[in-house]
Amino acid sequence: MTGSAFNAFKARVPIEWSPRLYITLVRGLPGTRRLHRRTLEAMRLRRCNRTVIHRTTPSLLGMLNQVKRLVAVETEEMYNARKEQEAEHRSLRPPIVVSHPPPAADQS
Repeated sequence: MTGSAFNAFKARVPIEWSPRLYITLVRGLPGTRRLHRRTLEAMRLRRCNRTVIHRTTPSLLGMLNQVKRLVAVETEEMYNARKEQEAEHRSLRPPIVVSHPPPAADQS
């Protein structure tokens, strides 16, 4: 997963310690261990591509270490930068106006 777009995005944002972590479930639950499913349920992650906010605590870091292959973890700055980039990508752009010179009149 080294060539994914998400990892490329994470590489552009400086990582700093954050009191809050934004945790997104990026892999599906079917086929996972019961222990991992219960850990994700304890973190209130029940559906794919849903994000929850948690305070950074040692117990949360232990749970994240257990299910690290199923989730994406972002700091507050990383999350805000990603959301801003997505909003910019979805925003309306001005229409492209192409003006052509008028056709030359035939003088015969």
